[in-house]
Amino acid sequence: MSDNRPTPFDPRAFRRALGNFATGVTVVTAADASGRKVGVTANSFNSVSLDPPLVLWSIDKRSNSHEVFEQASHFAVNVLAADQIDLSNNFARPKEDRFAEIEFEPGEGGSPVFADCSARFHCEKYQQVDGGDHWIMIGKVVAFDDFGRSPLLYHQGAYSMVLPHSRMTRRDDSQAPSSHFQGRLSHNLYYLMTQAVRAYQSGYQPRQLSTGLRTSEARMLMVLESDAGLSTPELLREVAMPVREIDEAVANLKRKALVSDPDGRVRLTAAGLEQAEDLWSIAQEQQDKVFSAFSAEQIDTFKTVLKQLISHAG
Repeated sequence: MSDNRPTPFDPRAFRRALGNFATGVTVVTAADASGRKVGVTANSFNSVSLDPPLVLWSIDKRSNSHEVFEQASHFAVNVLAADQIDLSNNFARPKEDRFAEIEFEPGEGGSPVFADCSARFHCEKYQQVDGGDHWIMIGKVVAFDDFGRSPLLYHQGAYSMVLPHSRMTRRDDSQAPSSHFQGRLSHNLYYLMTQAVRAYQSGYQPRQLSTGLRTSEARMLMVLESDAGLSTPELLREVAMPVREIDEAVANLKRKALVSDPDGRVRLTAAGLEQAEDLWSIAQEQQDKVFSAFSAEQIDTFKTVLKQLISHAG
């Protein structure tokens, strides 16, 4: 006789199965009328409605932070960027004061919000719903900030990053060769160089951006040597960006403790050096992939041509 009794429900197996659904990572914050601040790391954030604009997240009923969320008029959802793992860990672990040494500014209703996120949603508390061992917190979005940084992901118990799917970046070999290289354009070196750079960046830039850094910030870290500092004029020459973008990138990287400039010369910190090495690894992997079809002699000749073009520019 067969046993039709259901298999006992295993909570750990259930959690592992849920972990197959990759999510973003947020830090949800609030402040009550007395000024008490709370913040929790949550990957339960989701959209509910566009009209009215509603979002939700859930909090464990045993959480010591729930009282403030319940009493506060607003809460903020800080969608973390890929390079904000430390911020995620800070609000995920038990700590007497999670806001100690953390830079923030007050958002709507006094809810703390953080710089350099992927996005931020300022929410007016709309509804609290019973959801088993969690409270489902629904908020009406009254303002939001979209910074466009690549988000931090969480999948199967580990942090992850966004990368374009290979099927979306691979060239369709069934297509006929582009007519762009017919006629005079096929002999115009400037046109060929710009098209080559565009093709190279299509595979490289998404991987660089997946770190959560903007292109200007990544470029800044990569030109800084581990033992040398660069002044603003030197940075201007090396990164080929407007002064305004350089100043903004330096300010962002200083806030993230990736660079310092006590004497007016920008230098990598220990954390900055580690991030720069990661960026150089991405760059090297892309270079090896793209130039694998060429011989060492061809690559050396290519480097020589490029260096001579640079030295004789203008």
